[in-house]
Amino acid sequence: MAARAILATALVAALSATVQPQQTSDDQSRREAARHYRAGQEFYASEKFDRAVEEFTKAIENDKLFTLAYYFLGQSYGNQRRYASAIKAYQDCIDACRAVYALRQTNRFEAERRREDTIRELRQTIEVLRTQTKRVSSLGSGLSLQTTQLEQQLQNLERSQTSVEAPFQAPAEVLLALGSALYHNNQIEEAEREWLASIEVNPKLGEAHNNLAALYLQQGRLDVAESELKLAEKYGVRVNPELKKDLKSARSRK
Repeated sequence: MAARAILATALVAALSATVQPQQTSDDQSRREAARHYRAGQEFYASEKFDRAVEEFTKAIENDKLFTLAYYFLGQSYGNQRRYASAIKAYQDCIDACRAVYALRQTNRFEAERRREDTIRELRQTIEVLRTQTKRVSSLGSGLSLQTTQLEQQLQNLERSQTSVEAPFQAPAEVLLALGSALYHNNQIEEAEREWLASIEVNPKLGEAHNNLAALYLQQGRLDVAESELKLAEKYGVRVNPELKKDLKSARSRK
């Protein structure tokens, strides 16, 4: 079974809130969290999602602000079709991002340290996924997509600074993943809301445009479906030919 990205990647970002003292972790706990996170990545790349869930959960228990662990916990739940659990993991990820952003105002050193930690873990994660993609061809499409998304996020993080000047926006990739989990959980209106929110943050997020195109086609909103489909292609998504065919067929029946 190919690993499915409930769409894409997560990482340090931020809303504004107060960081509670118990949310911060000491060095030993953070090292333990990183160990469990890396073990979880190995299980995730090998499609052992139950074991991945265990390790990502332990990572979070040791570090409540480990945004990547929340994100991949959601991905693991999604691959198990445990969509309600995936939704909670993504929502918790956003909450952790909110707390990380607050550190920019209260503890710039800690905020910068967490950014550097995330960059390091992202590089390691990309290497794990890239290696597994080469090792097992059946996993290629799903892991390759995630690797590309993570590489883009890594570039963004490397360019970013721990500034408090820019207003908070929830991470586009997490909103995208949350929308997909909501959709699979038959929460259609909520899914559309999150996908729209994701492209407000990043208008070039092609997967969100692709998802919206499919949704609007299902709803018979053909003009906006076609518009979203064109945007998906513009931003690098290989749109399923069946989606194009279905849209064309729907137009011919009008």
